[in-house]
Amino acid sequence: MATNGFRRRSGRAPELVAQARRRLLAARDNASEPSRHYVVCGDDPLAYRLVEELAVRYQRQVTVILPSKARGHGPELDAMSGVRIVEAPRLDADAFRRAKIAAAAALALVRQDDVGNLDAALQAQELNPNIRVVIRMFNMSLGYGIRNLFKNCRVLSDASIAAPAFVASALGEVAPSYIRLPGRTLYLARREDVAPGKVICGLADTTVGPEPVLLPPDQARCDLVLAVADGGPGAHRADEQAEAAVRGANRRARLANRYRRLAAGRLFGSVLSRNLRIATLILLGVVVVGTVLLAWQSSGLLSLWQAFYLTVLDTVGGVDPDPNGRVTVQVLQVVVMLAGLAMIPVVTAAVVEAVVNARLALALGGLRVPIADHVVVVGLGNVGTRVIQQLHDLGVPVVAIDRLDQARGVQLARDLGIPLIIGDASRVETLQEASAGTARSLVVLSTDDVINLEAALHARSLNRGLRVVLRLFDGGFADRIQRVFGVTSSKSVSYLAAPAFAAAMLEREVIGTFPVKRRVLLVAEVPVEPGAALCGRTVAAAQHSGEARIIAVTAGEFRDAVWAPSPDRPLSPGERLIVVATRSGLGRLVAQSTPATDPPDLERTDVGPVSPQPPPDRP
Repeated sequence: MATNGFRRRSGRAPELVAQARRRLLAARDNASEPSRHYVVCGDDPLAYRLVEELAVRYQRQVTVILPSKARGHGPELDAMSGVRIVEAPRLDADAFRRAKIAAAAALALVRQDDVGNLDAALQAQELNPNIRVVIRMFNMSLGYGIRNLFKNCRVLSDASIAAPAFVASALGEVAPSYIRLPGRTLYLARREDVAPGKVICGLADTTVGPEPVLLPPDQARCDLVLAVADGGPGAHRADEQAEAAVRGANRRARLANRYRRLAAGRLFGSVLSRNLRIATLILLGVVVVGTVLLAWQSSGLLSLWQAFYLTVLDTVGGVDPDPNGRVTVQVLQVVVMLAGLAMIPVVTAAVVEAVVNARLALALGGLRVPIADHVVVVGLGNVGTRVIQQLHDLGVPVVAIDRLDQARGVQLARDLGIPLIIGDASRVETLQEASAGTARSLVVLSTDDVINLEAALHARSLNRGLRVVLRLFDGGFADRIQRVFGVTSSKSVSYLAAPAFAAAMLEREVIGTFPVKRRVLLVAEVPVEPGAALCGRTVAAAQHSGEARIIAVTAGEFRDAVWAPSPDRPLSPGERLIVVATRSGLGRLVAQSTPATDPPDLERTDVGPVSPQPPPDRP
């Protein structure tokens, strides 16, 4: 027995040695690196925006783990002030140790790999059990389970954060955006649709031009407001909304009836190939011409119907040769007989092709008849999947397009009964198949800016009044495209999602977001820490016109919050502020809510001073 116990302990010796080595390395890192920094893993657009938020807006020291400085956004990250780069082909314990994870305040895993992010989070918490981990995941069902199992963990989906902004732009109106808090639900609405007693604060004035004025000092000018929904009278003006819904339904019915009359002809064209349609039309033309010529050559002996009757019989092989007949009649009989010989295989091919194409369209979920007043969504990746789900939940007709049958949202589209077209959206034929010429709007969400732009231009040529919403990363390029080509709206997923990830790393909870045209407003919880610049200042002094507005102050639970606090109310340490702010406004408020600390030295000689001016708010 003793021998067996010794063998078991001996078999575990390498594992025990490895655990002891990890503890010694973590203790050494803690002793040699007492400072606190933030670690971001990834080199895609979201990682770039997140590092920009932390290093520039919040003036934090950041370490980025990426495969190579030369790929993706590696060159831009390497050139950013206050950022240290660690190159590692994969996320493992060695990469985390080189990033000094034991001394880090928070870790963000933002690669598009749910399982890989989970594995990296487990390894990081072995080296630093107290680190705050922010994980990017698409499968939020898995994410909620992970959040409950991990200590100090937050799981976010960039697709879920960004999708409402694309839906709002596609509908061309205030989308139904809600934020649910304990004991209170806040929603975005137009001022005329809300009773005055339900308004929390004004958010934006969208009547002055293409760009909205966010959080102006004069709240009375705001046509978009933040309101409380308590189910009481006047909360939504249900009667007005019902009338608007009826008007919208009637308009959609009229458009549907208008285009249903063209459905038969377009359906014929959709089930037959172009060459087969041409052959069929030629043969029909021969029959018509033969009927007319036969009636004319009979010198009035045959009526038009009799001529048609004889022509059809000749076509199907019932020709009675007449060697003594007129030459023109003999030529006509030969032509009609040859057309009859060709008609049998053409008709057979047309019937077979129509049946096969109809069955394929039914199996693939494509459009069987043209529709109108719908939304065409191009690209069924992470964001596209969320967008078609939300549009379907809102009762808006949707047609989805993706070039790959294995895209993430293809199965969801089929499960929801959404018409699905597998094809290249940059081709006019694909857009015509999706009835883009009669669509309400086009939302292009692929990750290729060139394909997105090409699809938008082709769709606009089919429908000049079409609302076009583009997914573009570069803000300057998006502005120029919007001005020159008349694109309705352009947005960046990483721009919309990065503030929520940055706030989660800083332990500032972003409760929700409200899209306002091409901009986004954040609703966040900001604790006032002892020794911070906000301590002792009034609510009015803490707010920034056009950037941040304090809508509630609480020292305990949300249910005990003081909503719409007095401008003269002083702020105390330990209180939490519920604010609605722009990205830059939230960054300034967070910086003022924490005590000032000297930036840590992360042993990088090429790190320059952090720029005190945040970059402009660009989508």
